[in-house]
Amino acid sequence: MSEVPYFVQLNEALEISQKRTIPVSINEIDLDFCHNMILSEDLESKVDDPPFDNSAMDGFAMRYKDTINPPNTLDIIGTIQAAGQEDNIVVGENQAVRIMTGAPMPKGADSILQIEMTEVNGEKVTLQKESMKNFIRFKGENLTKGQVAISAGTLLTPSQIGMCATMGYGKLKVYKPLKIAIISTGDELIQPGGELVRGQIYESNSFGIAGLVKKLGHDPVRMQCVGDTLDDLRSTLNQASKSCDLILTSGGVSMGEWDLVRKIMEQEGTLDFWRVKLRPGSPPLFGLWGDTPIFGLPGNPVSSHVVFRMIVAPWIRNLTGATGPVENRAFARLATVVKPTKDCLTLRRVSITMGENELIATQKIHQGSGNIASMAHSEALVILQPGEEYPIGKIVEIMYL
Repeated sequence: MSEVPYFVQLNEALEISQKRTIPVSINEIDLDFCHNMILSEDLESKVDDPPFDNSAMDGFAMRYKDTINPPNTLDIIGTIQAAGQEDNIVVGENQAVRIMTGAPMPKGADSILQIEMTEVNGEKVTLQKESMKNFIRFKGENLTKGQVAISAGTLLTPSQIGMCATMGYGKLKVYKPLKIAIISTGDELIQPGGELVRGQIYESNSFGIAGLVKKLGHDPVRMQCVGDTLDDLRSTLNQASKSCDLILTSGGVSMGEWDLVRKIMEQEGTLDFWRVKLRPGSPPLFGLWGDTPIFGLPGNPVSSHVVFRMIVAPWIRNLTGATGPVENRAFARLATVVKPTKDCLTLRRVSITMGENELIATQKIHQGSGNIASMAHSEALVILQPGEEYPIGKIVEIMYL
């Protein structure tokens, strides 16, 4: 172990791990299937949006100067119903045109008055107030043709998919999602739904980690739990390295006799670092199993979540230049004392409420790294620098869960 970086700072762990990359593929796929995918190229709008000046209201189009000092009565000279309707209507003095939302503005008109502000009597309309120029949606006010509207690396949300359609794209070039193996280790683990006997616990880490992988736009592969034998672990790692792009293990990375992930990586893998100055989550490792990158996460569920968010997620995003989703951060005022550790970056779970003009962070729950409820029942992690004091009233940085 003397040649392997040991107990590194978080920034060192990020730097070391991100030096190792793997090839990523790009696929062009139908827009229907691009949700939660990562865009691989900048996307220029093919059109102006809106493509023409149009009405934002159902009502009447007219000249604003004819509506000053209401009530005013104008002649109705026609109707424009649809966005694709062809017309040659020209609005002149004291004239108005019926118009529907999204329909193109007639020539000569520069304002709209919504229908409920008017009274119609035959071919006359009486206006109860001045018309509104801001009820017109002008050509190109949302997007202009040729504008880069969505950048490479964007994780495509429903609103962005809608924007891609608006820009004229039926297909997109996106990064093929990584297949990420998740392997939990330990003789004591059984799948949820079975009956526990003394000494057993339900395996939970792979389910939480799989959700974190999906959130990043990639495909988790939950593999069968591995018992405490080197042969079983070796076989499962070999299987994972052949079928997946990245391996995540849970458990077996600390200093005990039965911490087999650490042992097998020391003996048969390529180990780039072991242990990080991060609490909870100090025992993780990173390296290669064969040619496949592997992160060894701690077995305690809070520790595994924290290590994923702080080290694994940045590594995955770095591969594709993904700009999100990121761990959203803010600042809050402490309502309770929180304690850092002497030499590690520390993350405590806190509840967040809104004060009069600021966020309030309160540590309400037991902070043990085996207490997944402390994650499930908290809204954020408070980020504590080693050796500092954090009394009530101090402003701290938080990271939303």
